[in-house]
Amino acid sequence: KKQISQLTFFEYIAGITLGELAGFISTDMESHYFLGLTALSVWFIVPLCVEWITLKSKTLRDLFEGKSAVVIKEGKILEDNLKKERFSTDELLQRLRTKDVFNLADVEFAVLETSGDLNVLLKKENQPLTPKHLGIKTAPEQPPQAVIMDGEIIDESLASIGLNRGWLHEELNKLGIPQNNIFLAQVDSYGELYIDVYDDMLKMPSPQNKAMLLATLKKCEADLEMFSLSVETPETKQMYGDCAETLQRTIGELTPLLKR
Repeated sequence: KKQISQLTFFEYIAGITLGELAGFISTDMESHYFLGLTALSVWFIVPLCVEWITLKSKTLRDLFEGKSAVVIKEGKILEDNLKKERFSTDELLQRLRTKDVFNLADVEFAVLETSGDLNVLLKKENQPLTPKHLGIKTAPEQPPQAVIMDGEIIDESLASIGLNRGWLHEELNKLGIPQNNIFLAQVDSYGELYIDVYDDMLKMPSPQNKAMLLATLKKCEADLEMFSLSVETPETKQMYGDCAETLQRTIGELTPLLKR
């Protein structure tokens, strides 16, 4: 399952050799096919054994696949490691730009992997802001499920998220879009339906379920506060006030999720 860019040097040489042998056997009519098949078998078995052994031994893995090299540490370029890897300064800056890093001063740590990829760790102050930095708890994400593909409903995807055709037809009726005009439809983890139609000139409305839910919660909060002000009984006024405060805290926790 490895891609060409992920092959080790040994695997790359073995692949070239196998291809060369196969081509030679296929075109040389005077050769003995038994010897060619033997050579193919050897070059198939040996790399397979080497790969299995390297999975068990780190020493052999380092020998056949090489080691990762640290090229930037604590914001300082390690020139000796660059020379060992035959990596020029221009190549380093180019690889950094592919990672959207244009200022070397923003880098805390960079490693040149055995595959040739450069992995970069930015300094703390330059790292992207996440909900964790803000102390916001987020709900676990689920991959979107394709429920319509090429105009055909996929019942397995609907069942995996606890929905059915009745719900899907109801959502399509709200949008006024026939099923046969839909190229792709997905449902995200929040139950919102995204639709791409065959007619690219047709503009699709953005999902409003989360916005409507947030608006409904705010309306309920406002109603509770109004009830609290309109009643005269202290116990009832206190009850409505407490409910309004609880709902306000709930809205504050849900707002980052509902505005995504």
